[in-house]
Amino acid sequence: MLSKTESLHITGLTCSKITIEVDVVRGMPAFAIVGLADTAVQEARERVKSSIRNSGYAFPTKKIIVNLAPAGMKKQSSSFDLPMAVGILKASDQIPSLPEKTVLLGELSLDGGVRHVRGVLTMALFAKDAGYKKIIVPKENLLEASLVKGIEVYGVETLAEAIAAVEGQGSLFQATEEEVFGSMEIHPPVNVDISQVQGQFHAKRALEIAAAGGHNIILNGPPGSGKSMLAKALQGILPPMSIEEAIEVSEIYSVSGLLPKGKALVEQRPFRTVHHTASSVSIVGGGRIPRPGEVSLAHRGVLFLDELLEFPKEVLEVLRQPLEDRSISVSRALGTESYPASVMLVGAMNPCPCGFLTDKERECVCNERTVEKYQKKLSGPLLDRVDMYVEVPRVDIDKMQQNAVKSASSEEVRQRVVAAREIQRSRFQGKQVYMNSEMSNQDIEEFVCLDKEVEEFAMIAAKKLKLTARSYFRLLRLACTIADLDSSNQVKKEHVSEALQYRRRE
Repeated sequence: MLSKTESLHITGLTCSKITIEVDVVRGMPAFAIVGLADTAVQEARERVKSSIRNSGYAFPTKKIIVNLAPAGMKKQSSSFDLPMAVGILKASDQIPSLPEKTVLLGELSLDGGVRHVRGVLTMALFAKDAGYKKIIVPKENLLEASLVKGIEVYGVETLAEAIAAVEGQGSLFQATEEEVFGSMEIHPPVNVDISQVQGQFHAKRALEIAAAGGHNIILNGPPGSGKSMLAKALQGILPPMSIEEAIEVSEIYSVSGLLPKGKALVEQRPFRTVHHTASSVSIVGGGRIPRPGEVSLAHRGVLFLDELLEFPKEVLEVLRQPLEDRSISVSRALGTESYPASVMLVGAMNPCPCGFLTDKERECVCNERTVEKYQKKLSGPLLDRVDMYVEVPRVDIDKMQQNAVKSASSEEVRQRVVAAREIQRSRFQGKQVYMNSEMSNQDIEEFVCLDKEVEEFAMIAAKKLKLTARSYFRLLRLACTIADLDSSNQVKKEHVSEALQYRRRE
């Protein structure tokens, strides 16, 4: 007898319908899976067989053929275990007909349990858009699937519970609104309060501006000047994510298998710290089966590259395209996948290999050629995509106590950042733009209105500093963020002047 069940397959963030056809016929006992199934899918034969038997059902002693359609698409997931098992039970007349518009997802254990699978949030979103009425997922994936409204979501722990869900019987687990969204934290954990950083008031101001507009920033200075500490303090002044942003980020983490256990959402803005030994593939994504890299895992958050100039030049250069387009396309033999990559790049670097080129207290031991070669790792095109370049000088020990005046805490700075982001959210209402750094050139012409005097000043300064067209528009985005922090409806001359300070590199 022939039966059909529906499932979904995900590659990157692209989802596809998969129809699982099961035919149980007379003949020598055999179990064949066809339809370009990889090793993980082929091994499902043993998992499905043991799971059916240990759940109290009979595994047919006949010829079983399972076809995964469309047959021309490569399948790599273990999430087809559950729909295959249900299809076999239906084809052998052990359960009644399956309801239409129902999707089944789940990996089976040998004892009949249903295990966690990756990418359920993306598949649930696709199922809703494709017109499915019900989706049955492992209980561990229930919270993330329940983020999607307009489709019935059931979480099951065993094959028997899945069959009960298919039949509309039994005790089913459905997440409540409070379980799904109640865990969203308003205040992020503050590991380093920005007030703990002694001195460096200009760098703190720069970080506040960067956080308010999502601008890329590089901190340059000798060892021990506080660059890494400043970068870590940035995490405590970032604004909270909206539900829409949280779902975007959670979708990437779900596909990567990194969604926190027992959580429906990634609750805080990502802060990804990458070691300088990382490869270009680990940063942009890829592999035999394309997966998101660090630049996508940092989507809507921060990508922190400490010891920036210790990264190989070819690794830094791969950041050009995602920093410009805010997305990354990964091409491999199995296909091309696109991932979002709207990140705030934060780099911390020493000015030379020994680190003391700009230090007034210690002498640099590097020769001119070594320094030039070291700094050339930051190419012109890459620097062109950086909005702010900030010098972080040494703070003298004998002045630390003097500089230990009461400065704004992370929470106080964060409130100012949130207020600026609210202005931007109101400005870009109805557009797929969340912050000033995401504005296109057309958006700048529409929203950044300069009077004649300010425009002339900006143009003269741009010519003197020999800014490219890209740098000029980045200057205007930065000035707009400074105006937002100043609660100004118009970009003024002083806002452009301050923005110009961060475009100069000594």
